[in-house]
Amino acid sequence: MKFFKLITLALFVTLISCASDKDKPAIEDGKNPVPNLQSVGSSANNFLSAAKYDAVVVEVLYVTGFQPTAQTLINLKQFMEARLNKPAGITIVEKQISSPGNSPYDNPEIIQIESNHRTKYNNGNVLALYIFFADGNAIGDSSNTFTLGRAYRNTSFVVFENSIKGLSDAIGEANRVDLETTVVEHELGHLLGLVNLGSTMQTEHLDEAHDKHCDNENCLMYWEAEGNGVMQMMLSGNIPVLDNNCLADLIANGGN
Repeated sequence: MKFFKLITLALFVTLISCASDKDKPAIEDGKNPVPNLQSVGSSANNFLSAAKYDAVVVEVLYVTGFQPTAQTLINLKQFMEARLNKPAGITIVEKQISSPGNSPYDNPEIIQIESNHRTKYNNGNVLALYIFFADGNAIGDSSNTFTLGRAYRNTSFVVFENSIKGLSDAIGEANRVDLETTVVEHELGHLLGLVNLGSTMQTEHLDEAHDKHCDNENCLMYWEAEGNGVMQMMLSGNIPVLDNNCLADLIANGGN
């Protein structure tokens, strides 16, 4: 009986210890990557509100020859300033790397590049966002179907810049700035919890046929904005914007 009690006590202490470790908040000192390795949408409120973070640093990693346009980054910052409550400001830093030579890119390769090159992580009151502009296409692309961007973690997304360059700035093609801006803002929208990824829908507007996207074909969060259908969306010559339903979701979760 005494032996049984000792085992039970040891097990109880072990469980308490594990629970205590799990409940400890992750250290956010700018060096610990763990808080930035979570699921897409799980940091939506952290992006939108100033409750925990009142500033954002955006790390833009790009392969030589595939740097996003300066205007695209200006547009991104303006979009963030309009939608996020960050009174201490939003800062964008750029970093150039040589080609990893992995095109076409699959998810494990994208994740490994982030692990190798990302330098900005959450630090005190500053939330860190990471964007990689790749020199190749997404694996699985064909001549008729392709992916222009993909959100894959709570503070990370990739833009397949090679595909964007191939679809823009020639006669009859989209303006590169407009196309880049559309893809970047769409992927950021997923990190902000759209659609139903962390920012609860105030009105039903989920596209059942294309999960995590808006059912309004004119909205920035329509599914075609991250693939080959984006060209059809941009025929008007304007960058798609968030519709009222998506805006309501962001506002309800602490945004503007």
